[in-house]
Amino acid sequence: MNLPYSQVDAFTDRVFAGNPAGVCRLPSGLPDSVLQSIAAENNQSETAFLVAADPHWELRWMTPTQEVDLCGHATLAAAHVLWEEGIATDPTLQFSTRSGLLSVTRETASRLVLDFPSRPAMACEPPPDLLQGLGQTPLWVGKARDYLAVFDSATTVANLQPDHAALSRLNCLGIIATAPGEDCDFVSRFFAPAAGIPEDPVTGSAHCTLVPYWAQRLGRTRLFARQISARGGELHCEVIGDRVKIGGNAVTYLRGEIKISLE
Repeated sequence: MNLPYSQVDAFTDRVFAGNPAGVCRLPSGLPDSVLQSIAAENNQSETAFLVAADPHWELRWMTPTQEVDLCGHATLAAAHVLWEEGIATDPTLQFSTRSGLLSVTRETASRLVLDFPSRPAMACEPPPDLLQGLGQTPLWVGKARDYLAVFDSATTVANLQPDHAALSRLNCLGIIATAPGEDCDFVSRFFAPAAGIPEDPVTGSAHCTLVPYWAQRLGRTRLFARQISARGGELHCEVIGDRVKIGGNAVTYLRGEIKISLE
């Protein structure tokens, strides 16, 4: 069986930056074990699996080790592939996912905008493994799906040298470190060692938690963010009620086929 496959760099306008995601279009009914093996073989932070369905595309996301409930950059990548290859022509695409119905709108020829649920963090006491894992004491800690650790400056966040063994013991998918930006509204980094991702280059789903925090703190609903990983990425964000709009660019790095046998 040959499966169409693309690799897309998301939240960037150039290859070798942003966050690479695999996008694999499937017939229905492939076993989950096969999908997880494909994601592990791809070894990207996420592989998006698309199945054509009526009236919405079915979309799932897998890291090299597990399925996740929400992923921004791989959703952006999946929509980019459908439009670039002429498989879809509507200006807004809708996807049926584990987090409900999600949409992506083509705002311009290059800018795509995700419509995701807002996931505000609730203040909490930092667990010892969080403090050990980050090696610095945050000014504020909250938790939604992920831990949110707020620091004083972008320099502090950039200089973090996480202890991934300690962070992997936390009861969460990932850990977000954030601070005010210098040439943007805020910066962040994202660590998810328990999911097989020591550091994710650009994490759309983390902004479901970041954007409501910074919107309230800065008193604005529209924000420009940078994820300051080694590859780096840019996100144009907006809070609208209980939803978060996350906009960015995407570029295709490769197209090909995955050859598998189900015997």
